[in-house]
Amino acid sequence: MKLKALDITLVGMFVALMGIGANITSIAPFLTVGGVPITLQTFFAILAGLVLGSRLGSIAMVSYMLVGLVGVPVFSKFGAGPSTILSPTFGFIVSFIFLAFIAGKIVEKKKSLPAFILAALIGMSVNYLFGTNWMYYAYKLWFTAPEGFTYKMAWLWMIPPLPKDIILAVFAGVLAHRLEKSVLSKGQFKRLKKAS
Repeated sequence: MKLKALDITLVGMFVALMGIGANITSIAPFLTVGGVPITLQTFFAILAGLVLGSRLGSIAMVSYMLVGLVGVPVFSKFGAGPSTILSPTFGFIVSFIFLAFIAGKIVEKKKSLPAFILAALIGMSVNYLFGTNWMYYAYKLWFTAPEGFTYKMAWLWMIPPLPKDIILAVFAGVLAHRLEKSVLSKGQFKRLKKAS
């Protein structure tokens, strides 16, 4: 699979955005609502799939994961290194690959605004399903679980960030659709993309 210069640039841009999104509260501490930090990882992962498409979007997310695993502090709380694989929340990082691919596939077939929003919400659902189940089994199999930890408790932990993620997913869908109708489908970008 050969990547052109534009592809590499776009992948690198989304790797950087994911690193910023994971640690946005370190840059802007006010982005904490009710003690819950407003991270933008899911938002940028969805945007990667919608803007770059299934192939390049998922490559961007694989690249993000690998950059973090080799030691660059791009994960939440500036985490990095191979040991993060054992973290109960590592499943959310893995899920970004699948959500970008699925969201990208949906909008490759249909370019309407409802399709973009639906793709974004489905991508967010993939993130929650994969990440929460990984977290549950991580606590049950190899990580020390809190007292009385259950499958229901794992899902209850996901309720506080849910409204934020729904709003950001819809916003990602709207933003990507507007980009598709303006920047991405016109001018130099379109010519470069066709060339790649």
